[in-house]
Amino acid sequence: MNEKTDKPSTHLPDALPVCPVRGSVIYPSMVMPIDAGRPISIRAIDAALAQERVILIVSQRDKEVEEPGPDDLYDVGTACNVLRMRKNADGSVQMLVQAFARVRVQQYRKADGYLEASVVRLPEVEGKATEVRALFREVRERFENLLREGKYLSPEVAQFVLNLEDPSLLADYIAFHLEFKLEDKQRILATPSVVDRLKRIAILLDAELDLMETQRRIQQQVKEEIDKNQREFYLREQMKAIQRELHGEEGEMEVEEFRAKIAALQLPQSVLSEVERELSRFARMHPDSAEASVVRTYLDWITNLPWNTRTEDQIDLKEAKRILDEDHYGLEKVKDRVLEYLAVRKLKLERQKSGEIPLEEVSKGPILLFVGPPGVGKTSIAKSIAKSLGRKYHRISLGGARDESDIRGHRRTYIGAMPGRIIQGMRQAGSKNPVILLDEVDKLGASYQGDPAAALLELLDPAQNKEFTDHYLGVPFDMSEVLFICTANFPENIPGPLYDRMELIEFTSYIEQEKLEIAKRYLLPRQLSENGLKENQVVITEAALMRLITHYTREAGVRNLEREIGALLRKSARAILESGKKRVRITEGDLEKYLGPARFQPESEARTPQVGVATGMFYTPVGGDIMFIEVSVMPGKGNLILTGQLGDVMKESARAALSYAKKNAQRFGIPLEKFDNSDVHIHVPAGAVPKEGPSAGIAITAALVSALAEVPVRNDVAMTGEITLTGRVLPIGGVKEKVLGARRAGIREVILPKQNQPDLSDIPAYLRQNLKFHFAETLDEVLNWTLVGGLAALEGRTVAITPKKARRSKVQPVARA
Repeated sequence: MNEKTDKPSTHLPDALPVCPVRGSVIYPSMVMPIDAGRPISIRAIDAALAQERVILIVSQRDKEVEEPGPDDLYDVGTACNVLRMRKNADGSVQMLVQAFARVRVQQYRKADGYLEASVVRLPEVEGKATEVRALFREVRERFENLLREGKYLSPEVAQFVLNLEDPSLLADYIAFHLEFKLEDKQRILATPSVVDRLKRIAILLDAELDLMETQRRIQQQVKEEIDKNQREFYLREQMKAIQRELHGEEGEMEVEEFRAKIAALQLPQSVLSEVERELSRFARMHPDSAEASVVRTYLDWITNLPWNTRTEDQIDLKEAKRILDEDHYGLEKVKDRVLEYLAVRKLKLERQKSGEIPLEEVSKGPILLFVGPPGVGKTSIAKSIAKSLGRKYHRISLGGARDESDIRGHRRTYIGAMPGRIIQGMRQAGSKNPVILLDEVDKLGASYQGDPAAALLELLDPAQNKEFTDHYLGVPFDMSEVLFICTANFPENIPGPLYDRMELIEFTSYIEQEKLEIAKRYLLPRQLSENGLKENQVVITEAALMRLITHYTREAGVRNLEREIGALLRKSARAILESGKKRVRITEGDLEKYLGPARFQPESEARTPQVGVATGMFYTPVGGDIMFIEVSVMPGKGNLILTGQLGDVMKESARAALSYAKKNAQRFGIPLEKFDNSDVHIHVPAGAVPKEGPSAGIAITAALVSALAEVPVRNDVAMTGEITLTGRVLPIGGVKEKVLGARRAGIREVILPKQNQPDLSDIPAYLRQNLKFHFAETLDEVLNWTLVGGLAALEGRTVAITPKKARRSKVQPVARA
């Protein structure tokens, strides 16, 4: 964001925000950019912008102090106008200031997170004109001598200073541009007299001239020493040449080895010409020189890359399905998509062998993106794909990578340069067509060194990666035969152009029954082996495993479950050694003894129907559960109170439910004056957990109508669905997890939107047993199923209220014409 004033002010406010700077001094009339990254400086800049845009720039005595106080700052500074200010993405601030006055600080005060100072302006003392003119000429002459002696200043700056006619400005600008000590620069700032400033500058220039003379003398001595060292180096090189003649041409043998390796690689012509050029350079170099070492490393990388080495794909769909089923339980949709990919590839291979399509067409295909919560098997599925294809597998972790050179490598001009992770992975895989897993692609960062996500664009585009160029190699490498698989937890964090190159395959969280099977088939045998136990030494009952899943872990995957099983087995191993038992059996009741009290308590259904309390369902990445919507109606002024950390969408659902209740008040037997004379309080426990989404709409409506009409809500019915003002019920997501959470809580009847009926096919038939499903299109259907007595209970109230209104209407006076 840029801010700019039309005309800088020279007015000096009574109090100025203080921006401490380190290692520099700014003088009046100067315009300077200042970078501020410390909170104390940023707050001071914000305060200055909020007031008169005037800020005090003061130097620190010690530049190492991060949070300077009054004692750490000089008492003379510069009052400046803030001309522009820009905030960077990393939180730092850049501002452009124009200094207009020397000021002395009378008092520092602490403000809201920054320092504030009351100041007085230091007047400019001119002195005798003759003396000032003489000093002016003397200072400019010494400054010119300094430049002639070799003191470097950019030509523009030097010419600008020499053209200055104002003695005060000459002293200030020389002090600013030359490398004087901070104390000397500060003393110049604190001197109001022009004569005194010029005298002090003349002294400093004399000292600088003496210093340069000393440096020249030292350089001459060093040069003589270097000439001596060069002569010795030349003689040593002659000795090495004599030794090579005596002991054989090892360098020539190395060149020939590289030449033979390059000939065997059958490199593309464009690559071959570059590599031969580097080999010719290497042949002319001394083998022990630093440059030869760089070229040797480069040639070593080139000759060890799999330019034409590839594995033969062994695509057998039955074998691939067996491997996937053997390595993973559940994930049926993911397995189907992987088998579809393999089937397409097999058909392309058959067409290529018959000459219908070229070889490069076989390699083209989607870049698979596995998205899901941690611990659900994304990485292990990629391993199984490589296993079923008979390909090499390599994993590259991209979490936290912030440098483009992580992907594309460093240019060889840098010391310690090396290829990027992709080329390193190809060398380690030893094959031109491996399966490369780019793990955690959503955790890529960006910095001033480049955006690694942008460097992946060429790599992950099937139309471009045939000529992927690593900065270190400097020649194209064909990546089109690589099968890239990416993983991510949050796809919204992946940049749009990169996301567009991928095909998303979603991994959902495991349900309790799947976790139980995974624990029995994979986790328990693996942990028995890792903890030194035999198969039958420790037996964990199925009930104990299920309680471990529901009461000791809450996650989408199974990593924490495996840790808890490992903890149980470690304690069992100790018990076996200490007690001498040959076998330990762990039941559901033993878990508290081994692992302590249960960490999580899933909700269970309410015991009895209650007025104003409805049972809703919710979904999180770690599974589904039920929640209770509580509504209380109390005397008041028609206010709607919402608590329980509800998000904006959920608050809108509550307002829509109240509007629906008002619109249908007469039909439901609710007096309209009750809305004006009552406050409605809607609360969703637990209060510490944020909640969001429209799917609680029908549960809020049921609880609200129940509280207003004083008709109880059934405790054995759970519901989910979005509502509209006209009473329609709209579809929602997460049906599978929500239904299974309700089933675990003991619910036996579930109300779902009519349009979500196909989603039940995702739930295995045996898990739908003993559950009764209602599919609602309108809120009338929902209220009929949830309220005790159904809609008839509400209509009965309407019949009872209507005659009273009719009797009152009979005694109303009739207007006569």
